[in-house]
Amino acid sequence: MSSSNRPTPAKQKPKFSVAITTTGYKNLINNTLGDPERAKRFIASITSAVAVNPELQDCEAGTILAGALLGESLNLSPSPQLGQYYLVPFECKLKGPDGKTLWVLDENGNHVKDDKGKWLAETEKRAQFVLGYKGYIQLALKSGQYADLDVMTIKEGEYRGKDPATGKPRFQFVEDDNMRDELPVIGYMAYFE
Repeated sequence: MSSSNRPTPAKQKPKFSVAITTTGYKNLINNTLGDPERAKRFIASITSAVAVNPELQDCEAGTILAGALLGESLNLSPSPQLGQYYLVPFECKLKGPDGKTLWVLDENGNHVKDDKGKWLAETEKRAQFVLGYKGYIQLALKSGQYADLDVMTIKEGEYRGKDPATGKPRFQFVEDDNMRDELPVIGYMAYFE
């Protein structure tokens, strides 16, 4: 399919697993990170993160790299298991050089509509950097402004209301871990020092 705003059809971009092995991408990573060992570790970790997410594998490779470099600049891990940041795939409408949406056209040059009567736009999947809550914690601790930062569950019977003098919540935590594990969770508490 072609577009009225684009003289030539869109060229298929390489998948991330192919793009990351090209000389251009490797040079960009090495020049950006400066340290060859850091660059190798970065390539391995981001390739692994993309490999476990089929939706991410369909994203434009440059957007994956841009998001991953942002995470690397913050010294955060792309591993989804660590939850520091995520590369989230989004379907984005393509724009032409004039800034207008590129519409899908049929072989006769007519706009194509979906089954609900809306015009179809040309799209591509792009990865977006999204900071995870554990990333927020890491950045806060690295700032040097916090001695401790944590979240914990509040179990049934532990909340004792508010202190009438200060208005702060009061808790009496169950000390026996086995007994505490059996109690239902009624809420969560975050704290920092």
